[in-house]
Amino acid sequence: MSEATDKLVRALELEHDRAPVSTRRQFMGGALATLGSMGLLSVVGTASAHEAPKHNTAANILTVATTAEVLATIVNTVGFHRHLGGDAVTQRNIKAAAREELVHYRVLRKLGGRPATKRIWVPDAVFASRKNLLNTLQVGDQIFVNAYLVATEHFGSTGRGQLAITTAQFMGVEAVHRALARQSLGLLGNDRVFMKEHQVERAPGAPNRGQKGFEDITVAVKQLEEAGFGFGSPGAQPGRFYHFDEVSKRTPTDPDLNTFRPDILLKE
Repeated sequence: MSEATDKLVRALELEHDRAPVSTRRQFMGGALATLGSMGLLSVVGTASAHEAPKHNTAANILTVATTAEVLATIVNTVGFHRHLGGDAVTQRNIKAAAREELVHYRVLRKLGGRPATKRIWVPDAVFASRKNLLNTLQVGDQIFVNAYLVATEHFGSTGRGQLAITTAQFMGVEAVHRALARQSLGLLGNDRVFMKEHQVERAPGAPNRGQKGFEDITVAVKQLEEAGFGFGSPGAQPGRFYHFDEVSKRTPTDPDLNTFRPDILLKE
């Protein structure tokens, strides 16, 4: 049995793990026979020739995601308390985003994620103006979208379908955050026909136009560092450290927030 076929069998087993053994075997035998008759097993085998980046392990993905949510909680919380949203609608959206990122962090911890650090260096320029904050959110949330797409591909291809759905749920929220930041900047928020992964950034008004997306999860960290952030050490731009444990005590919330638990936790 090829590696690709073996992964397919494991995925089928996971999807039907509550069925009796005899029923599972019958289902898998039928499914594999159908795929074989359609010539699709050869396609699956060919797909395995595309090797995922070596850094894209479950542990690395969860570490990067959890650390990114530490950063996002800090930026949105501080930005909200400094009233950098400006108008009431934008201020409320930043307020909601701050709480959402904090909830994301807590869910990732339950799923086994551990932040590389809770001490984040934030460039002073981020909080220097409303425009700077919103542009930071526009760029940062795209990096998060990209990272969660990498996560979704990894967990889906390794037979962890429910976790893949969960990271897709995270990705959708980060896409909303990006769209709202762009809209508040007077740009088209609803500009993506498909969410961008490794393609080059071509969105009008994006400060990082020309920057390529990524398939390697560690590039998310590099791109955030290029933006001036530091993880446990000073970043490349003038700024200061913010500690998640202190900032998160001041993270606001909004009474209209909902769906606080992803499906993976509802099935506990």
